Amino acid sequence: MENYLFLQQYWWFIVSLLGAILVFLLFVQGGNSLLFQLGKTEEERSLLINVTGRKWEFTFTTLVTFGGAFFASFPLFYSTSFGGAYWLWMLILFSFVLQAVSYEFQSKLGNLLGKKTYQSFLVINGFVGPILLGGAVATFFTGSNFIVNKANMGNEMMPIISSWANGSHGLDALLNIWNVVLGAAVFFLARVLGNLYFINRINDAPLTIRCRKTLRIDTVAFLVFFLAFVIRTLLSNGFAVDPGTEIIYMEPYKYLTNFLEMPVVAILFLIGVVLVLWGIGKTIFSTSYTKGIWFTGFGTVFTVLALLLMAGYNHTSYYPSTADLQSSLTLANSCSSEFTLKTMAYVSILVPFVLAYIVYAWRAIDNKKIDTKELKEDGHSY
Repeated sequence: MENYLFLQQYWWFIVSLLGAILVFLLFVQGGNSLLFQLGKTEEERSLLINVTGRKWEFTFTTLVTFGGAFFASFPLFYSTSFGGAYWLWMLILFSFVLQAVSYEFQSKLGNLLGKKTYQSFLVINGFVGPILLGGAVATFFTGSNFIVNKANMGNEMMPIISSWANGSHGLDALLNIWNVVLGAAVFFLARVLGNLYFINRINDAPLTIRCRKTLRIDTVAFLVFFLAFVIRTLLSNGFAVDPGTEIIYMEPYKYLTNFLEMPVVAILFLIGVVLVLWGIGKTIFSTSYTKGIWFTGFGTVFTVLALLLMAGYNHTSYYPSTADLQSSLTLANSCSSEFTLKTMAYVSILVPFVLAYIVYAWRAIDNKKIDTKELKEDGHSY
């Protein structure tokens, strides 16, 4: 039993880590949203597109891996959220597919829609992707409108286990103001990361000056929305689980209690916040500093990881139901079998090697800053 509990927590950590890395990689979407704001000429927009265009596949692959890990380790969440809130997830996926098509076809000869149209699609992805992803993650703390019929589990005659309690199928998440607040926080964070990445990768003085100016505005907006959501979450009632009976109940200051009872997670959160602020502040106050993306990037991963661990650990329902409290999903009632989790744990040993390859590929792509001269000489530019 203890081994099974460890495997549940291990896989929640893996899923949370993938989610945290995904939020960092949203700098691609943040950069896309800035395309027309920063790029005043076609040449400048081409520079911006080619900087993010060399990384969009990392973001898309991480999104798919995040969903796949959820499916394998917590299948009841996958069927409930991805199967029930399908309009929300379809819009997210559509925006990412739109991005992929835009990168690949905007410069193709004879494209019917024209380059400007595909660039507009990138901007749409830059807005829609982060806002909806942030709103979806916020439901881990605010709840969603679904019902789980646990009596149907294992009953082949009644295959429907979970269902959405209304006809909106996930779009109702956008009616909760706090979901929108976190969506806005993720959006402005993506723009902050996008600005920092442009400053790090582009060798064009007028463009990087504009990035630094935009960075200030996006940072203020991000801090307002992020702090509002975090403070509200820590001071609100949370969805607790009785470890003996598995009954879900509302507990005052549950998420604040989680931080206090899990000091390692709390320290991880604080380190992440400090790194985010350090990377941003150093870039704003030092005109020659260009490496803020790495401090803010690692800080983003640590902060998001801590928030997701807070949502699932310490006897907490990570996907609460507002339609039926007892339908809320926990690590214990939504995970795969012990055999499945154990088998996947062995496979996950390969993850460090995959990460090492990603780091190698990333460094090979980013071996020098991009300028207009390189674009003209590059045989594969977007």
